[in-house]
Amino acid sequence: MGASTVTLAALLVIFQTSSTSWSSPSSIFYVHSFTNVVTRRSTPSRTLQIRSRLTHSSLDIALFKRPRCLASAGTDLEESSIITTQLSSPDDDDDDGIDEQTNLSTHDNNNSNPLLKKLFLGIDPTPDIIAIATIYFVEGALGLARLAQTFLLKEDLHMGPAEMSATMGILALPWTIKPLYGFLSDGFPIFGYRRRSYLVLAGMVGFLSYATLAWGSNGSASGSDVALNDMALTRTIISLLLSSASIALADVVADGIVVQKTRDAVNNGDDPAIAGGLQSLCWGSAAIGGLISAYFSGSLLETMSPRDVFGIASVLPLAVGGMSLLIEEEPVTRKYNQSEETIGNKDIAEIAESQNTTGGDMESAIQSVQTQISSIWETLRQPNIYKPILFLFLWKATPTSEGAMLYFLTNDIGFGPEFLGRVRLLTAASSLLGVWLYNQYLRRVAIKDILFWTSLISVPLGLTQLLLISHYNRELGIPDGAFIFGDDVISSILGEMAFLPTLVLAARLCPPGVEAVLFATLMSIYNFASTVGTELGAALTKFLQVSETDFSNLALLTFTCNIASLLPLVFIGWLDGVGDESQEEMEGKEISGSDKD
Repeated sequence: MGASTVTLAALLVIFQTSSTSWSSPSSIFYVHSFTNVVTRRSTPSRTLQIRSRLTHSSLDIALFKRPRCLASAGTDLEESSIITTQLSSPDDDDDDGIDEQTNLSTHDNNNSNPLLKKLFLGIDPTPDIIAIATIYFVEGALGLARLAQTFLLKEDLHMGPAEMSATMGILALPWTIKPLYGFLSDGFPIFGYRRRSYLVLAGMVGFLSYATLAWGSNGSASGSDVALNDMALTRTIISLLLSSASIALADVVADGIVVQKTRDAVNNGDDPAIAGGLQSLCWGSAAIGGLISAYFSGSLLETMSPRDVFGIASVLPLAVGGMSLLIEEEPVTRKYNQSEETIGNKDIAEIAESQNTTGGDMESAIQSVQTQISSIWETLRQPNIYKPILFLFLWKATPTSEGAMLYFLTNDIGFGPEFLGRVRLLTAASSLLGVWLYNQYLRRVAIKDILFWTSLISVPLGLTQLLLISHYNRELGIPDGAFIFGDDVISSILGEMAFLPTLVLAARLCPPGVEAVLFATLMSIYNFASTVGTELGAALTKFLQVSETDFSNLALLTFTCNIASLLPLVFIGWLDGVGDESQEEMEGKEISGSDKD
């Protein structure tokens, strides 16, 4: 399938969502899912490609992944500030990653170019709107480095399957603390700015980390010297961690701006289509960036080294920092010896009172964070909240075999980066079909039933890998490449059909008053569960002695991971009474037709 065909399909989906009603959370699910499918939010795991995509692991090669929680990511989701915007009250000012200081214009401008405005889905293309769309595009386009990261660890640092899987789990950690980024940007402005400064910081950290990966080791050393060079390994891991954190930080800040803009549109009585168009524009920009990066990530690695690809990718974070200067934001000017604040009219009295009673804005910010944490903890202590969350954690924390499978596909079968990139592109596109099927046929089905049956169906589907591992597919006349494409297309479709209910469930678990912060916390918990699953898979790979050259126990590893995915179903009773009503019943209206994770 050509890149132009996939991109055209993506654009059609985006335009369709922008024309629907955006007053219901369900219409937002589609756009968020759409982003996660083609960009960042996924932890690979071939055992059960039915899990959601809420982590942003760089092993985001679609053919090994079981969408466990999507991010990337997302999404990283994760994280879906957009979903919580629709669920929360317009008057709630304490949302994670949201600040009244960001004031983006969404009103129509009669002098704007009609064609350009249409390109921006009905939103007036002011400098700040262009900046936000660019930031989301960069988030998606940074998928260019994910496949390069995989081959850097595999070929330059000579990691084995177990070591790579363990490393991937570590690199996903920045996505497990996303609420912290929101707390920091809201409560602790840098140089007077709560949005611009953090975007500049994210851009600079991203650039420096990718630049270090590209040029910090004087090129790609050869032989076992690299594998034994602890300093090179440490430098690489730190750089990859910082690059992951920079994307997560930019994602949180950008989500906060979009949520604030959406809320402003509601408070100002604007046409709901304006808010929906902005959301669709942002996630659509990330989706297009992700599709483009998926197409080029493999072909670039055929002609250059992973470090060269990192060099190309290092330019992208600079665009985030540069575009942040176009964001309209009033600076916070603190003069502690005077009763003077320039942070927004509605906050002046609150800040003044805070300084008189607590001794300053810093202490007030700390108290605000403590209050939010206390509220979240009290909410999570309720059995009807923590039991479903615990089930989803167990459901996403089962071991995976993606690291070992990657080595088998490249070292035994002989697939190269270009083929893996094409598979990634095709599975990203096929995931859209899974979202459509969910929206058309499963939105009325209870969440518990969807998770139960998709988990059962995923086991025989995951076990088909045994045909590939034993090469029995060749005896059946099925080429390896065709087997991979067909298997992963079906798995991606099924994965999206299982992921969307977890978003619905997470949204329903959030009581009024703490929706945004709690939802972000839930997404972080899901991401952490995926990290646990990755680390368990690494330990199991090590225990079974599956290496880059010895795949004799790979079949046993694959079988074990598939069967382990059924264990959480023992506790599926914890979902009783949670989300038994259909999504339509929850909203009291039809779900609009084009939704995505």
